[in-house]
Amino acid sequence: MDLSATKLAYFDDMWKLQSKATLLSCFQGDDGRRALILDSTIFYPQGGGQPSDTGSITIAESDLRFIVEDVRLKDGIVFHYGFLENSGAECYSKLEKGQEVCLCVEEPRRNLNSRLHSAGHLLDACMRNVGLDSLEPSKGYHFPVGYKAIFVYLGLVALASTWRLSKSSFLRPFVEYKGTVAQNELQSKQMELELEANALISRGGRVSAAVIPYEEAAELCGGCLPDYIPKSSTPRIVKLGSSPGCPCGGTHVADISEIRSLKISQIRTKKGVTKVFYGVGS
Repeated sequence: MDLSATKLAYFDDMWKLQSKATLLSCFQGDDGRRALILDSTIFYPQGGGQPSDTGSITIAESDLRFIVEDVRLKDGIVFHYGFLENSGAECYSKLEKGQEVCLCVEEPRRNLNSRLHSAGHLLDACMRNVGLDSLEPSKGYHFPVGYKAIFVYLGLVALASTWRLSKSSFLRPFVEYKGTVAQNELQSKQMELELEANALISRGGRVSAAVIPYEEAAELCGGCLPDYIPKSSTPRIVKLGSSPGCPCGGTHVADISEIRSLKISQIRTKKGVTKVFYGVGS
C-alpha cells in the first residue's frame, strides 16, 4: 500500500472533536476488519498506554456512516477500524478514494482518557516536589480500555457487573518509574503525592503542546530528553501549567483543573521498579 503518512491533526489541536478529511483507502484486512485511511485525522490511535479514540466517519453528501471502534498507527499511517452502520457489504464499494468525509470523535471517552493521561504527567512533576526525583520515569501511562472499564473508573461497579465483569478484570492506570522507595516511606509518600497533585489541580494551569526543535524541547523539559528521542528530531512537548515539559504524543486536558481530582490507590515498589496506581474524580 503506497500511501503518504497521515497528518496527525490532534497534534495541533487536542480538543477538536469534529473535522473534515479526504478518504484515501477502504479495505478489509487479513483479520477480517474493515479499515479506512484518510489524509489527516483527529482520532488518537492507541499508543503510549493510552487507548484509541472511538466515534464515527460520515461520507459527505451520503447517508453512509462508518462507526470507528479502534484506531492504530503503523509506519506513519493511521488505520480507522470499524463498520458501516445499517449497511450491507455491498455498500463498501461506494467508499471511493478522494471523497470528503466528516470525522466525529466520541467526547466522553476522549475526555476521560485525556484527564487520565494528564494526571499521569502531573504525577511526574509531583515526584520532584515531594523528594522522589531520584525515581526516573519509565513506561508511560497504562489505562483501562473500553466502555466497561470506563464504568468501573467512574465508580459504576454495579453497572459493570451487569456485563458479567468484575473490577479485577481491568488494568488500573499507573505510572512506572525506575528505582525503588523504602517500604516504610510508601504510605507517607502516597499521601504527600496525592496532596501535592490535588493542590496543583486546584490552582489550575493552561496545558499546551507543540512540535519544536530538539534543543528547545530539552530546555523546556528541564535540560534533557530521554535517550530514545533522536537529537536530530523535533519532538512534541506537552507542558502542564508551570511544571517542566515532557515529550508526549497523547491528548490532554486544556487546563489542569479539568482533571478535577486525583486519588492514588497504591504505590508498589519491587525489583528496582516503582509503580504509582491512580484514578481521577468523576
